Parts: sequence; structure tokens; C-alpha cells
Amino acid sequence: MGSDNIESILIENRQFAPNQDFVNRARINADQLAALHQQANDDYTGFWAQQAREALDWHKPFTKILNESKAPHYSWFDDGELNVSYNCIDRHLAKSANKNAIIFEGEQGDTSYITYQELHSRVSTFANALKAKGITSGDRVVIYMPMTPEAVIAMQACARIGAIHSVVFGGFSAESLRDRINDAGAKMLITADGGHRGGKIVELKSAADKALDTSGGCPTIENVIVYQRTAHNIAMQSGRDIWWHDAIKEQSNDCEPTWVNAEHPLFLLYTSGSTGKPKGIQHSSAGYLLGAALTNSWVFDLNDNDIFWCTADVGWITGHTYVAYGPLAVGATIVIYEGAPTVPDAGRFWKMVERHKITVFYTAPTAIRALMKQGDEFPNAYDLSSIRLLGTVGEPINPEAWMWYHTVIGKERCPIVDTWWQTETGCNMITPIPGAMFTKPGSCTKALPGIMADVVDEDGNSITEANKGGYLVITKPFPSMLRTIWGDDERYVDTYYPKFDGRFYLAGDSARKDEDGYFWIMGRIDDVLNVSGHRLGTMEVESALVAHELVAEAAVVGKPHEIKGESIFAYVVLKGERPAGGVDDELTKTLRDWVGEQIGAIAKPDEIRYADNLPKTRSGKIMRRLLRTIAKGEEITSDTSTLENEAILDQLQGKI
Repeated sequence: MGSDNIESILIENRQFAPNQDFVNRARINADQLAALHQQANDDYTGFWAQQAREALDWHKPFTKILNESKAPHYSWFDDGELNVSYNCIDRHLAKSANKNAIIFEGEQGDTSYITYQELHSRVSTFANALKAKGITSGDRVVIYMPMTPEAVIAMQACARIGAIHSVVFGGFSAESLRDRINDAGAKMLITADGGHRGGKIVELKSAADKALDTSGGCPTIENVIVYQRTAHNIAMQSGRDIWWHDAIKEQSNDCEPTWVNAEHPLFLLYTSGSTGKPKGIQHSSAGYLLGAALTNSWVFDLNDNDIFWCTADVGWITGHTYVAYGPLAVGATIVIYEGAPTVPDAGRFWKMVERHKITVFYTAPTAIRALMKQGDEFPNAYDLSSIRLLGTVGEPINPEAWMWYHTVIGKERCPIVDTWWQTETGCNMITPIPGAMFTKPGSCTKALPGIMADVVDEDGNSITEANKGGYLVITKPFPSMLRTIWGDDERYVDTYYPKFDGRFYLAGDSARKDEDGYFWIMGRIDDVLNVSGHRLGTMEVESALVAHELVAEAAVVGKPHEIKGESIFAYVVLKGERPAGGVDDELTKTLRDWVGEQIGAIAKPDEIRYADNLPKTRSGKIMRRLLRTIAKGEEITSDTSTLENEAILDQLQGKI
């Protein structure tokens, strides 16, 4: 990041208070939030101990709270015992056995409803099937599934018997799957014949076979359980592969939970960077579940009547915390959708909101921008009055997309929780509490009670000047944080505690705090542009572009420049038709001038290329390393198999 602080060039002054009706019914109001912050500040470990005792059911109560003896390998509540599946299912049965735990809708329109009693039965039955195949506490099980209830059932079944699951996103290639299986040393793979997405069958079993049977394969895998979703012809290897429905035959629907230590690993979730092998992020049982339960209660204000739809796939951390674990831990009803958001058209999400009476809706800014581009007529065609709270996740949301979400989807009455967190943190860290504070378009507001976040300079000193950018850090350990990188403690320390004498968790993001102490994420540290000696965050330039009435989405990267150091290269998706060849000099001048007016001449893009879309994974993440490669005119050599639409690369490169 260098010795100079990042300059903030985005000015956003709009503020929105929650409506009084929401405040009157909210779990946490302003006074209660202030009290929680005060308690955490006065007695940090005592605060977390109280939360853990109240939010979770313990088989063996803990007496120890935070163990810092092996810092930065922290542990929490490490003489206590519990079971995550018990906390998500069993403890709700006395009160909510007949309440829907899961509402499922397939891309083709098939729907099903699973009560808490039915979920308990199905999880227990599958847990017994796992045990029958020799899976015991501590064994690793890889899950490579479509977005169906069976993915959650498989995760919960692993948790029930103490097995450590590692979910691999169904859009990942066979090579990516193989790498993750082998790094985890997994004993079993759970997959499906396929899934439905975008009107096509996603070939999961064939990809799994390729991972297992080529280039050295996966020698630790003993069995493969295959769920039949699409019923198309697939190969089954005798002695290794077994159908899900055969595996559960004659298994009991009663499986006593395996009580595990609070620090017992619940799951591994692999994150990949532009270089190096994927990192197996290891999360604990109790600390992770505590963060998941509290944030579903605090941030999403969930109550008995809510229907909560987080659109994330369980292959990502958002799908773990806000689909598979957190909402169930607080006894909520979740919605699971298998397919693409534009099948059969761009009204699919909003039709589902109307049909299932969804009350809390949580999705990614990329999805919001893509749907915004399709026009207001799609959401306006449906009754969205059931929604009372909106959320965003995955990246900073630009103010114009925030305003569209607020006005068109929320009808100016629903608070928006813009959540900052990471795979590594396990749950929301910096986010509004919806009934207790005002929001600003593009700001994730303030850290949650018990989360000690700050913006510091190169020397680790807190930056007190408003709107001056620096490193985003967490200054104290917290229960939901990752414990290590699986099998590589040294990489864990080098990645997350590389600076400031290991005192702070380094998030890898740049940020600033405004006059109200609200956090604004300015982008990844490695996405910072250095233009003529000015260090600029990419997100702010992107926000300025999207603020123009013609622009639906934008991504900005740096391109080497012999005079400036870096020039600004922008990729723009218009609300209307793409210019022929992806170039339009007149429009480019208009947008350059617009950015100059919005935030200053230094931020004007030097080049703008127009496309129908940006290169995104199926989770909605923009693959910026590909954009940097294209901007430099270099050949793409990295893996592109996780892209939603690989054909877009030719368009971005100006080939079509």
C-alpha cells in the first residue's frame, strides 16, 4: 500500500433513518445498541461470554473464555462442549416442530417445504448413512452439490456427527475440486448427478469423476454419495459410488448428536487468490456459530414470522452463515432457490418474493446492478410489500445501486443493511443495526458490538482525520474468526497478521471513516490505483461512473503508464445497447467529463471499453484479475472455468 494514505474522492451526503414502524418492532433500538457497545467496551471477554451463554445451548458449559496463549491462534470457550446441528434443529422442536425450516424452489418451478421436524428426521437419517460408510468425528467430507435442500442437509449431517465438511461451489472445475479434496484429505465426496441453472443441466457428477479419476485423482476418497436431482444418465463406479436414496435406505431417523469441543473444526472453506494454492479457511464450532446466530438476530432482526431469503450459494461463506447455519440457529424460515436470477426472465427474484411472502432479502450488489439494468418494469410487476428489510453482501455497493434498491425494491420504507465481512471473519463485522441507526448509500456504517474495527496508517496508528484512507483492521480477536489455514499455520500468520507486529487482523481492504465515524470500504489494498502519485480506491471511480444515467455497471482497473505510473482503465456496461466494437469516443468523452465533475480530473478514466456484461463467477464476484490482464493486452492463462459466461472475455478483448 505504500507510505501514502489512500485518497478519498467520493462525496456522498444522503442519509436515511429507519421508519418509525420498523423501529417500534425492531429487536434492537438505539439505546439497546449503545448499551451493547458499552458493555463490550467495559468488559470485552465478559461481553462475549454472556452472548455465548444466552445465544447457544451447551452440553458442557464453558468456564474459560478467550485463550491468547498461542496468539494469533486464538481460541474461545475451549473447555465447553456443544453440537452445531443440535443448536440449529433439535432445540427448536419443542416450540416449532411444525414450522417451515426450508422453502425450496427449483429453477423449473418445483417447490417443497421442510418443517423443523422433517429437517431433523432427514438430517439424522443422512448422518446415520454417513456413519454407516465409516465417517467419524474429525473426518473430512467434501460437498459438491446444486443449491437444493440436500446440500444443507449434508452440511448439517456432518456437523451432527462431528465430521468436518468442505463445500466446493458447484461452478468450480474438476481441477479445482480435486485440489480441494486433496488438500483437505477428504474421505468422502457428496455430489449430485447435476443441477439446473440457466435452463441447462450443470454436470456435477461428470466433473467429480474427472477430479477423482484423472491426473493422480483423489486417493483419500473411499466413497461417493450421489443425490439424484436431474435424473439424466451418468456413470456410477461400482464399489465407490452409491445413490443418496440407497444410502439412506433402512437408516434410522434418530441420530444422537456427537458432542464436540467448542474449538472442534466445523468446516473448511477454500478461498482462491490470483496466485498460490487455495487457502482452506478453518472455522471452529462454537465461535463461528455464535457469530452466525447473533448477526442473524441483530442485523437481520429475524423473528418467528420472517421468511428470510439469502440468495447466496452454500459454496460460499454467505451461504454457510446466512443459509445453512445462522437462520436455523435462531429458528427462522429460509428460502433456497436452485437457479439463475433471470430464468425465465429478470422478474424471477421478485416473483419469488411475491409467491413466498419473503420479508428479509439479502443479495449481492452485482445482482442488484444486473437486475437494475433490466428496468423497473420487472420488479414493478410484482407485489413486494412483504419485504421489510433489505441487505447487500460481497462487495461495496455503489450509491446509485443502493438508491435503486431503496426506492424500487424497498419502496423507500425498508432499511438496507450494507454488510462488510469476509470468509475469514465468518459473519457480519461492520453493518447497520436496522432499527437503531441511520444509513448512508455506500457506507457499511459501524462495527457491531464486540467487533473492534479501525482504520490505521502504515505504522499502525489510528487515523483520526475524517475521510483519510488507510488499512482496515480488527484490533481484538473475536469468536467467529478463522482459526488457521488448514495444514498451514505459517501461511495463516503471514496472510492475516503480516504487519503491525501481529497486533491486528489485517482485512486486506482499504477504508476510511467519515465525520460520523461511519466506515466506507474503498476497495482491496491490491486494487488501489497509483495515478500520478495519487492513491485512489477503484470503488469510488466505479461509483462515479454508475451514477451516470446511462451506466448500469462499471469495473475499474489500473494499466501500467510510463508517465503516470498507472492509468485508469474502465469497463462499462450500459443500460442500453453496447456500442459496436465496444468503443464509442463520444460517449467516452461524456463519461470522462462526468467523472471529472463528480470527483475530479485525476479520476477520469483514460480508456473505457463497453461490454454486455462483466466477467463474473456464478456467485456474482467480478474477476478483476482477468480485467487487469485484458487491460494490459496480455494473454489470459489463468483458470476461467468458474465464469458464468466465458464468451464475454472475447467481447472484453475487442474480438467481437
